[in-house]
Parts: sequence; C-alpha cells; structure tokens
Amino acid sequence: MANVSTCLWFGKDAEAAVRLYVSLVPDSRIDHIQRAPGPWPGGEAGEPILIVFTLGGQSFQALNGGSPADYGTAASISVTCRDQAEVDRLWSALTAGGGAEIACGWLRDRWGVPWQIVPEILPRLLADPDPNVASRVFTAMQDMVKLDVAALERAAREGATA
Repeated sequence: MANVSTCLWFGKDAEAAVRLYVSLVPDSRIDHIQRAPGPWPGGEAGEPILIVFTLGGQSFQALNGGSPADYGTAASISVTCRDQAEVDRLWSALTAGGGAEIACGWLRDRWGVPWQIVPEILPRLLADPDPNVASRVFTAMQDMVKLDVAALERAAREGATA
C-alpha cells in the first residue's frame, strides 16, 4: 500500500520549524531525521536534509532545499481548534518571530508556510439549517483576521427572536 505524505520545503531550518509544529499540535512527533551524508548545495554533511514527522496524526516531511520556498496560498495546513483559547495559542505561536496574519483565520508562520486556524464551531455554524444564520456567520467571518468564537456565535444569534 502506498504511503502518502505532504512535503514542506524549507531553506535550511526545517528542523526548527518541525520542532515548533510538533510542540504545538497534539498527536504530533518527529519520526525520523535524515542527515546529509556529505556536503550538498544547501549545507554540510550531518545537517538535517529530510525530517519525517507526524502532525495531528497526519504524515508530513520537511525538506531542507537550500533556498526558501514561496508557498503562495494554494495549500495550507488547517487545524481545527476546540475553543478560542486554542485558536489564540496557535495563532500567537505561529505568527511569532516574523509570521504574518492574512485573513479569515489564515496566517503564515515565520517560514512562510500558510496555516488555517479554525474553531470547530465555524463549520457547524456555516452548515446551520437556517440559511440566515449561515449567511450572518459567513459575513462576520469575512471581516475577521483571527477568528473570534464569541463574535461568530453572536452573529449566529443576531436575528434570533427571544
């Protein structure tokens, strides 16, 4: 059976990125660090060249490619968070040290990797059987950078009658 894994490209600091990632997301670990057997265009013998890791139970690889990658926004790492505290914790850690906020729960970490930090309530509210609730939540989300659980819940209740 084939083993599928997402490979993230880094300039030279894949190990630092992976160590941060696995420290932040439960059910994560470094599975293997492949060190270069000799000098290579991006570094010296003994330096990490490929790191195999598990992030939230999913298989990933991190490759030191010698020069940083431009990730664009066509793909991202999406993390579903149980509450605002988890959203805030991940948001702060991933934007620290040169990361950047984007919009609607998206950010880039300091290596340029795009992430979506999404509270678990958002997809439930967007799938509400009342299209007015879903619409209000969707509109509120579009005005946010970091997603705000309380504001999303307020938007869902906004048109409710007492």
